Amino acid sequence: MSDAYEGSPPLTAEQRAVVEQPAAARVLVTAEAGAGKTHTLIRRLDWLVTEEDLSAGEILVLTFSRAAVRELKNRLSRYGEAARFVRVQTFDSWALDVLTQVDAMGEWATKSFEARIAGARDAIDAAKSDELYEHNLSHVVIDEVQDLVGERRDLVEAILDRYDCGFTVVGDPAQSIYGFTVRDPGERTKEINRFFEWLRGTFGEDLTELSLTKNFRAQADDAMVALDFGPRLRRLAESDNAAGERVYEELRASLHGVLDLGGFDELAAAALTSFDGSAAILCRTNGQALLISEKLHAIGVEHRLQRSDRDRAVPAWLGQLMARRSSSTISREKFDELVARSDADQLWRLLRRTGSGRGSDRMLDLSKVRTAIAAGRLPDELTAQPPAKLVVSSFHRAKGLEFDRVLVLDPGPIREGRSGDERGAAEEARLLYVAMTRPRRELYRLDGTALRFVKVDKRTFRWSRPGYKGWMRMGLELRGEDVQTEYPAGTVDFHADAVELQEYLSTAVRPGDAVRLERLHSEPIGLLESPPYLLLHNDRPIGTASEEFRQDLYKHLKNGNNYIPRNFPASISGVRVDVVETVTGNAAAGVRAGLNEHGVWLAPRLVGLSVFTWDKKELDGESH
Repeated sequence: MSDAYEGSPPLTAEQRAVVEQPAAARVLVTAEAGAGKTHTLIRRLDWLVTEEDLSAGEILVLTFSRAAVRELKNRLSRYGEAARFVRVQTFDSWALDVLTQVDAMGEWATKSFEARIAGARDAIDAAKSDELYEHNLSHVVIDEVQDLVGERRDLVEAILDRYDCGFTVVGDPAQSIYGFTVRDPGERTKEINRFFEWLRGTFGEDLTELSLTKNFRAQADDAMVALDFGPRLRRLAESDNAAGERVYEELRASLHGVLDLGGFDELAAAALTSFDGSAAILCRTNGQALLISEKLHAIGVEHRLQRSDRDRAVPAWLGQLMARRSSSTISREKFDELVARSDADQLWRLLRRTGSGRGSDRMLDLSKVRTAIAAGRLPDELTAQPPAKLVVSSFHRAKGLEFDRVLVLDPGPIREGRSGDERGAAEEARLLYVAMTRPRRELYRLDGTALRFVKVDKRTFRWSRPGYKGWMRMGLELRGEDVQTEYPAGTVDFHADAVELQEYLSTAVRPGDAVRLERLHSEPIGLLESPPYLLLHNDRPIGTASEEFRQDLYKHLKNGNNYIPRNFPASISGVRVDVVETVTGNAAAGVRAGLNEHGVWLAPRLVGLSVFTWDKKELDGESH
């Protein structure tokens, strides 16, 4: 093994059994929560390279989330030598790479995640990818296989079935929480853990099954209260709702057995602000997370709202860098001068990874960087959310994360009204198990009764604030795509010095700042959308609402099929800046506005569960 592992935790007997399997072995590993899975996978990769004589190019590692990719890459960069060059990608990223090579004219970068996954599977089935992988793939490592459903399951089965290679697949049926993405309830029941059945049925006695059972994460009794439920959840049949409800209620009883902080108030806030370690508030739904975030802002507690893994923001420093360069290239020396950061070397290498290197390793092609930004192909390390002392997240988005202190918002009895998705009892139990196994040291309960009654608007699939009467509309979720980015701020719907406004965005607008949307006038822009809205930061316009938001606002206010909304909120508050990000748009518009020729500039990214303010005179007029 590589000397770089000296000083790292020694392998347990269970971990060593996984690590030292031959390269041709077909291995299924059941890894319980906190069982050192990532540590084991890194050592497994190192073993394959150093002891099994595989080259890094013969190994492919696939996982679900960009966060998992970043963690694996970071660990590989710190440990080992040859293994650091192993390919680690999300399913979507790998699918896009395959499709780009076998169908270069397909414009796959513009297609949906699902379309790319299905396209890659079809390419494998049609033998179009054989030239790429048939003789160049010796071992596949796949993480979190319990969440393989639908198209992704089909893709992985196609890979393992098509190519004669060894594999190490890792998962935990007790943490399978993405069955809800399969809309049809009947199909959903069939999909849960279907991959495990396929694996055993396809490879039979050739399949080696191993387990990682020792928990290394939980360091105190409260952090361990849910661990004993793992074996029961792995045996739990998806169709057995009665058994699922029993396990769920027993998990809730365990949650009630830890320190109860009651409702979210000063006591809960003190538990967060007086703590030196990492902390998280975990909620069953994103809607509840938005409400918790709102309360934290109200009492001045800094925090980060966990984004979806697909929701990526390009950092502002990259837009600022490109704004300072009129040429299409930049030298390494000039890059270091303009970026002026301690991690400039790493940033340079990450940008060159996009294919933007030009000639020697001392030049960078900015036009290719711009293309990578527009296509969403920047390395995950560049678009990761920054670390935060306090994170607010849904149970789902906390998957794979861990914290010193965790406050779990009690999701309530399983038969109470649920909003946002429809899950079976077994999946509800697994979801709560995932939340309760995130802490390293301390687990607390929060009463979530007052926070359960947000709902998903079925027309827009956004979280909303319902009124006490069914027709009332009180507020709607704001998301990352709700700011117009095709043209620089100050050139559409309101006129301002675009250069000065870019400077204001980079120096005066900060994450967590309040933003208000003010209706510009009362006339809708299009047939099925609202009037335009300005984004105001300290009463200064910094942008306009996107067409997508205007259309969704119209849909949200449309109470019935025959009802046409005529009045729209005069003002929309309760919105925050998530981050100021780099965006791409119309290059000619950028030049006309006095910006750079790259078609790259800054824009605010919004988040929050908004509050509508109506013009009473308009409402009175409609009632008459």
